[in-house]
Amino acid sequence: MSSLAMSNTVEQQIVLHQFTPRHSVQARLMLGWSREDLAREADVEVDALQRFESHADVDDEVRLSVAFRLEAEGLVFFPGFAPGWGMNVRGRASASAQPAAKGIISRFLDSTAASIDPTTPQPNGA
Repeated sequence: MSSLAMSNTVEQQIVLHQFTPRHSVQARLMLGWSREDLAREADVEVDALQRFESHADVDDEVRLSVAFRLEAEGLVFFPGFAPGWGMNVRGRASASAQPAAKGIISRFLDSTAASIDPTTPQPNGA
């Protein structure tokens, strides 16, 4: 088996074990999508998605299609945790249109950078 095929198989197995029916429901709510919306976006049947979200057996292809489609929206999935925002294929960090408030480290770095005189030599070439 080629390394690309092996890597693809490993990636699919990871997704199959990390992506749960609860993740699907939570992700739909985060995106504001109905079950019909997600089924259409993932190109799966609505009843197959309903079976999956009800913890019934579905084909691996259904589970992978749903997981990969949600990941394309920027969501990441880990066992035991609600979905979180990561980077999607468009490079968007989150679905929020408003910038996030600056955290304490960002505020500290901004204040430190502003207080350094660029004409003063810094140690280690900083």
